[in-house]
Amino acid sequence: MSQKTLLTATEVNIILHRLACQLIENHLDFKNTVLIGIQPRGAQLATRLKQILAEEYKVTDVSLGFLDITFFRDDFRRGETLEANKTQIDFLVENKKVIFIDDVLYTGRSINAALSAIQSFGRPSEVELLVLIDRRFSRHLPIQPDYRGRQVDAINNEKVVVKWKETSGEDSVELITK
Repeated sequence: MSQKTLLTATEVNIILHRLACQLIENHLDFKNTVLIGIQPRGAQLATRLKQILAEEYKVTDVSLGFLDITFFRDDFRRGETLEANKTQIDFLVENKKVIFIDDVLYTGRSINAALSAIQSFGRPSEVELLVLIDRRFSRHLPIQPDYRGRQVDAINNEKVVVKWKETSGEDSVELITK
């Protein structure tokens, strides 16, 4: 097994600020826009982006929620035991612009599940996708991000691992080959 660092803490920080600026450019006041972190790993990215928007760019009225997609996945009944996470959305998404946030876009199946799951909270006027890492040659569904931190060409026996300082002690993105 080999490991290669794709992004250092400094590079992750630069990318997060760039993504925050892109969100501001496209949504300005966030009055009709909500951020939805896809559990579990997208929640950390969404929280960090909201923090950057508030602290660095003084955008304070950002609604943030977390969506568990476990029971909406198409591989839900494949035999492995899945552990559900908590959905926490305390606002309506009806006629709002929803920005799904996840750490890695791989096959697109998680986003497909998120599109089904969000319907329980209303019908969004628009849905966008923000990812830190886009694995572009691995898609099973025609899903593409609107905002991407970095595009990575990884083959199927390689895994992209995103580490956050809140849980791993440092921010980094690594490519692990089995």
